[in-house]
Amino acid sequence: MKNFKYRDILEKELADAEFRREYEQLEEEFAVAKEIIRLRKNKGWTQKELAERANTSQPAIARLESGNYQNVSLSFLRKLGDALDAVPVVHMRPLHQTSGQHA
Repeated sequence: MKNFKYRDILEKELADAEFRREYEQLEEEFAVAKEIIRLRKNKGWTQKELAERANTSQPAIARLESGNYQNVSLSFLRKLGDALDAVPVVHMRPLHQTSGQHA
């Protein structure tokens, strides 16, 4: 059985425009999860330790870190931010931008 490296497979798949578009959309969805994980690990905390400091449950942290946070509230992100010495920042941008609009 031949071993494949994830990065090699990903690079091959990213050559396909449709796959790349879908992958980039997922990257945005996982951005918050990646930031929470990075901040938590920088403090040397486990999910349970973060949960205790944020007055929530470890499974809630695990769901958020897995990217499964479709119903996460801004108040929940603020609680995590308080525990992590961070602040959530929310942005809105148009789905489609015409050439005459400025960001």
